Amino acid sequence: MAKRASSGRTVVGAVAAATAVAGLALALGAPAAGAATHGAAGSGDAAVRTLRVQPPPFLKPAELPPHASSAWFAGPVTAGLPDPEPFCLDGGVLPAGEGTYHRFFHTDYDTHAAQVAVVTGSAEQARRLAASWETTVAGCAADWLRNTPGGTAAWDDYGTVAVGDGAHVYGVHTSVPDSEPGVHLFAVGRSGARVTVVHWAQMGDLTQAPVSAFKKTAKAAVVKLGWTVGR
Repeated sequence: MAKRASSGRTVVGAVAAATAVAGLALALGAPAAGAATHGAAGSGDAAVRTLRVQPPPFLKPAELPPHASSAWFAGPVTAGLPDPEPFCLDGGVLPAGEGTYHRFFHTDYDTHAAQVAVVTGSAEQARRLAASWETTVAGCAADWLRNTPGGTAAWDDYGTVAVGDGAHVYGVHTSVPDSEPGVHLFAVGRSGARVTVVHWAQMGDLTQAPVSAFKKTAKAAVVKLGWTVGR
């Protein structure tokens, strides 16, 4: 069974059998001190060289899409991979080197978000890492369906944001019988040797995703990648 999202790139399906759950995922934070030691980390099928440096500035709660009934709250910026890793970006997609940082955000309701930022060894490495994240997110709905009997899923490409060296926004919807559906937004962006992904999620479907507000969030996240540490 196929389902189509707003502008149509959506994949979808259902398969027989019982439940596996897509939970609404989270994401991110990050500080780390230090000078210039190098760390190697895997992401996708290519190694990414990360640098142990201070993290770039992260999003603030007020820069996330407004919630109708709650303020946003942020955890600390934290070195290393987030736990749990964001939906669609788990299982080795994010590099685990010393230049990886994350921050989690939450509301009083189910809506939550996360940001991961990686300081790589070069602008070319950042470009390759961002491209691999985009490919993973674009294929997430189909990948999820293969592992979720009875589920349905959809995705949409919401286009690019003109900021830094570029940002791209995607949406993913997942649902299993007898469970609340989940909607996710992803923004992947880069500036120089730094790359970031922002993940937003709540119960619902793609028609309820705050795409315009999330594009502003994406822009703010990438602008900050270009800031000097301490600004």
